[in-house]
Amino acid sequence: MEWTIGLAPFIMVAAIVWISSNKKLEEKRIEATASQSAEKAAQYTSQIAKLEDRIQVLERIVTDRGYDIATQIEALRDVKEVESTDSGVPLGLETGTKSGERV
Repeated sequence: MEWTIGLAPFIMVAAIVWISSNKKLEEKRIEATASQSAEKAAQYTSQIAKLEDRIQVLERIVTDRGYDIATQIEALRDVKEVESTDSGVPLGLETGTKSGERV
């Protein structure tokens, strides 16, 4: 039991060294994380600025030229409906012949 009392100062010194080295490592990790976060924030800010500029251009196009957006949207819907329905002459591509011809 007396030998453990003699080791107490050495154990305390080892614990202090271990704690201080872990503290330094944790500070380095925090600095690295902070710098990465700052870089990401700068990238996001740049992207947001570009998107805001694009939105302003689109708003200017729509408002300055007097476009009738509702009419254009309906025209696009009409085109989509024509493309989605079976319009036109089916070609019978699976057999390689025109529709209506029997082999």
